[in-house]
Amino acid sequence: MSDKISKIDYLDVMEYSLDPLIIHTDYRIMYINQAAEEFFGAKKVEVIESSPLDIFKETSKTAIRKRIQSAYEHPADVIEETIFRMDGTTVDVELYCHPLLVGDQKAIQTYVRDITERKKAEQKLIQMMTHINELSATLVPLGSELAVLPLVGNFDDQRARQLLEIIPVKVQNQNISCIIIDFSGIYSLDHVVADYLFRINNVLSILGVQSIITGLRPELAMIATNLNLDLSAIPTMATVKDALSYLGLKVKNSNNKRFFKRK
Repeated sequence: MSDKISKIDYLDVMEYSLDPLIIHTDYRIMYINQAAEEFFGAKKVEVIESSPLDIFKETSKTAIRKRIQSAYEHPADVIEETIFRMDGTTVDVELYCHPLLVGDQKAIQTYVRDITERKKAEQKLIQMMTHINELSATLVPLGSELAVLPLVGNFDDQRARQLLEIIPVKVQNQNISCIIIDFSGIYSLDHVVADYLFRINNVLSILGVQSIITGLRPELAMIATNLNLDLSAIPTMATVKDALSYLGLKVKNSNNKRFFKRK
């Protein structure tokens, strides 16, 4: 086997590559470079002739077998996997493999790239976006059982869906009977997102909470119309200030009876 490996004219390039490299055939490892030794915490003699499947979790092995078989004919797509080092610890990596001839024998060369830091950065970004989404779902109390929901920034499908899940819970927890949903801070949204946002009113209505919409610009109203959303039953005001004036008038006209009352 070592005679065949010696015929690879780019062996020195592979040996000093910064990426861990593995050459294997028939589910047997033929060669690993220095970077792979350091990455896996193993010497060449410890892994030569072992199976490349040994580094994968049991749940991944079936898919990896199919991937290896296809890689004898053409390069495989880059994938992300969690693999084992020799000490049993796991690490997130990107894997890329392509066919290779070792002498006259078909083999596969696999590149392993540690993506631990990238995954940490992605997780931090997810946490940050979750925090931003939570802030965007903040109910601002304006008095007993009254609050404003200011919608700010760009909304995508995920953010709108989270809002639909969070707001009804917060409304119930804070004993809100009337909520002003202010659209004036929204920069852009598509039909799918608008549908989610307007659904909030339907859910709140079921919970016995009255909604008032403010800051609804003409283009947003047009989207609502195109979605066949009936906003006629929802009081719509230009500003939050107008909504507060409207509510004050309602309280006055009710002869000081409690206005914010659940159905």
